[in-house]
Amino acid sequence: MTSTLRTASPTPPQPGQAERYEQIRTGGLVLAQLLAELCRSSPELSRAITHIDEAVMNANAAVARHDRPED
Repeated sequence: MTSTLRTASPTPPQPGQAERYEQIRTGGLVLAQLLAELCRSSPELSRAITHIDEAVMNANAAVARHDRPED
């Protein structure tokens, strides 16, 4: 399967993936909460939290796309 099709093809979670997704989301939330406590509200804080969100999405995509059986 081409990488484009792999990227666009939804698949159900494989065993163990749902737990890994949750760990990634929890880690992102913990970091975002820490920054919100330590930093004043600012454009930089907003960008930092946006980058955390992007990191969580990309990490979950890596789990989804590269932990399934090869086609």
